[in-house]
Amino acid sequence: MLTDKVRKLQQSGPVPNLLVIGDLMIDQYIIGDATRLSPEAPVPIVNVKKEFTTPGGAANVAQNLLSLGARISLAGITGDDIDAVRLTDILLQEGINTDGIFKDTTRPTTVKTRVMAGSHQLVRVDREVTHPLGMDMQADFLAQIKNKIAEADLVILSDYNKGLFSEDLTQELISQANRQGKKVVIDPKGLNYGKYKGAYIIKPNRKELAEAAKTEKITNTAELLEAARIILKQTDAEYIVVTLSEQGMAIISQLAYKLLPVKATSVFDVTGAGDTVIATMVYFMAQGLDVEEACELANHAAAIVIRQTGSAVTTVEEILEDMGARD
Repeated sequence: MLTDKVRKLQQSGPVPNLLVIGDLMIDQYIIGDATRLSPEAPVPIVNVKKEFTTPGGAANVAQNLLSLGARISLAGITGDDIDAVRLTDILLQEGINTDGIFKDTTRPTTVKTRVMAGSHQLVRVDREVTHPLGMDMQADFLAQIKNKIAEADLVILSDYNKGLFSEDLTQELISQANRQGKKVVIDPKGLNYGKYKGAYIIKPNRKELAEAAKTEKITNTAELLEAARIILKQTDAEYIVVTLSEQGMAIISQLAYKLLPVKATSVFDVTGAGDTVIATMVYFMAQGLDVEEACELANHAAAIVIRQTGSAVTTVEEILEDMGARD
């Protein structure tokens, strides 16, 4: 039984040492009540009740891994500003190694501000610059990351299309990991999946997969398999793991297909759910579980976090409790 296997690993299994490389950001929430419209424009007036910020993007992946019990190194790019200080301070306080975070004076730290009335998001305001890194910074970044790849059990590339993952840098990171026998798991973004060639797992959602495979839409299993196999051929990945919202998650290789039905009983906020999925997958793979087992656990983890507001995290014990409640 999978729950028994996980409990045994928690007692005597290895503590995963994981490297997350990716686009870093801050998620800011402004939450209040909206009971009337502005006289200036047909928009709601939000009377603010509380505000909070959480690490987002690849930083949220790192937080998810930390909550599960892994040792984490985080690498990426921020601006050289007060938001970068806020972000690194939070991460250091939580025990996440930030030696791989570089500051780029040509961009601000990405901040996504969500204004919410109760549980309803009214607007999102993004402050960001997404141009590629300069060649000198790419070289410096790669030189710094080589040793971290060597120390890691597995490597996650968390791509939010904010400028870090140029094709050359992405390929060099994957090549470095493969030369050292480290599997690379990718949360992709954008249309150029060729840059992920050589990865072990690529984890798009349904919409991202359709766009990358250049298909109009994915509405059934046949279309899903066709799109996934286009990407498998393009990237030589071992697996495509597709998150399917209300339908759950699909695991696709050249030889097999498996659908894991959705575990959520209610949905409050899907922000960061993809980060939780990839973090949980990699954590349990690093402990020695196979891909299907790791995805089953990730499916339960996603069900937990989407019941909460913001980029939430979960624990192994909560995952086991969720699985027990559905047995």
